[in-house]
Amino acid sequence: MIKVTILYPNIQGSRFDHSYYLETHMPMSIGLLGAHPGFKGVSVERGLGGAEPGSPPAYLALCHFLFDSVEDFLAAFMPHAALLQGDMPNYTDIEPVIQFNEVLMAR
Repeated sequence: MIKVTILYPNIQGSRFDHSYYLETHMPMSIGLLGAHPGFKGVSVERGLGGAEPGSPPAYLALCHFLFDSVEDFLAAFMPHAALLQGDMPNYTDIEPVIQFNEVLMAR
């Protein structure tokens, strides 16, 4: 199983609309990507703080998509890439960091 992690760095002066992301963008993403048989799940997180008490989080938001394989994710995402990426200005001006990971352990 793989996890595709999309991280939105906490950049001073940047904008991230959590309400729009959770109420509009993510339901659209789940509807489109979740139709693929390799889709296993998704989670969204909001950064609360850094390692030192009172410090800001390194990331404002994180999204994790679980798929059977990288190929399954790409097959699900690519037909909808323009739509999903085109929606980004509605919730953020941050360039996300995207990382593919192999899930070695989960409980």
